[in-house]
Amino acid sequence: MPGRGPALVLQAPISFWGGVDPRDGRIIDGRHPQYGAAVAMKVLFVPATIGSSSASSVLLELVRGGVAPAALIIGEPDAILLLGLIVAREMGWEPPIAVRLDPEHFSAFCGRTVEVGSDGTLDILEGGSGQ
Repeated sequence: MPGRGPALVLQAPISFWGGVDPRDGRIIDGRHPQYGAAVAMKVLFVPATIGSSSASSVLLELVRGGVAPAALIIGEPDAILLLGLIVAREMGWEPPIAVRLDPEHFSAFCGRTVEVGSDGTLDILEGGSGQ
């Protein structure tokens, strides 16, 4: 399923376990540059994840609670994180699409509204004033 929303381009890697609140989708890692930002309904650009075997459960809880990103754009594949999307689909919930993109291209999406097609294409729909 395609995803659409404002881009949230993370400036640093993130751990979903302990870094994102599964209840409201906010970044709760006080050391993260975007502490307090909401990931819900955003096209979330993640340069890398800080590994945890529980990241998939946090992503699953975000989907279940309706506060998941509209789409995930990941710089480095993370099988554990993406397992949460597979489980969400198996449970009958609609998970966000996930696409890999080299982080060197992330800055082009800052402050923009982005649509991610079911084929993995990224389209900029409108500009903005930045993050």
